[in-house]
Amino acid sequence: MSREPASIEQTQALLEQANYVADRALSTTLYLALKMQRPLFLEGEAGVGKTEIAKVLSQTLDRRLVRLQCYEGLDIGSAVYEWNYSRQMLEIRLAEAAGSVDKAGLARDVFSEEFLIERPLLQALRSDDRGAPVLLIDELDRTDEPFEAFLLELLSENQISIPEIGTVRATEPPLVIITSNRTREIHDALKRRCLYHWVDFPAAERELEIVQRKMPGIDQQLSQLLVNFVQRLRQEDLFKLPGIAETLDWADALVQLDQVALDPTTIDGTLGTLLKYQDDIAKIRGSEAARILEEVKLHISVSQPRRG
Repeated sequence: MSREPASIEQTQALLEQANYVADRALSTTLYLALKMQRPLFLEGEAGVGKTEIAKVLSQTLDRRLVRLQCYEGLDIGSAVYEWNYSRQMLEIRLAEAAGSVDKAGLARDVFSEEFLIERPLLQALRSDDRGAPVLLIDELDRTDEPFEAFLLELLSENQISIPEIGTVRATEPPLVIITSNRTREIHDALKRRCLYHWVDFPAAERELEIVQRKMPGIDQQLSQLLVNFVQRLRQEDLFKLPGIAETLDWADALVQLDQVALDPTTIDGTLGTLLKYQDDIAKIRGSEAARILEEVKLHISVSQPRRG
């Protein structure tokens, strides 16, 4: 029985099962990617939850997750396939020792699937008893344009061409999730083959829900205060704005310190969980952090309904 959602609402509910709080726009795009069997290209700042989407889909749809972590210099041998050269050489030496070497036949034998080492992209074309896997191509912007070009056949035809043995096709298209932190522009040819969604920083209400779902034991007042502090911090001119991943790290750190309130000293001591560059920490630490905290407290007190 298929576990795929039959509507946008079911898609949103599916994500919530794994404590992933998505807005309707993202749920709609995910639903369409599943229905249309199209790759999904997710762009956004680091730490906003792009990678987590693939993990959640793998978990909730009960599909195998195949992950390709991209980096500068990534090549076909690491991403797609390579030949098991040591086994090939052993096979050739055994054939020579036997004294009857058919060179043409031997070449066909050693360049067969038996000697092929499958890397993530080729593995993603193989279905199992749970169906086609979820293929996560993470941080594509770290690679170069020639690697992008290689992906076009996979994304449009669900197949990979291997010169020695021909074309390997997927019996069932994998669910492909591609992420980019936009450190460089991805070519239009790749984007055209995908559905697209920009994953933005969450609004305060949604970020608060995420924190309370992921950290069920956190003090409610503390969670509201820290979320509003992070929201306000994103208005500053920083080298790297904190994402939801950093918000959760900070919340966890405050829980580990048994904090039930925020004060300037605690903020200064834990800024390293929230900001990852020394220049940003130096800019916020001290009087600036205290000023933002007071501003946040005032905003919360004004926005809360008065009793009586």
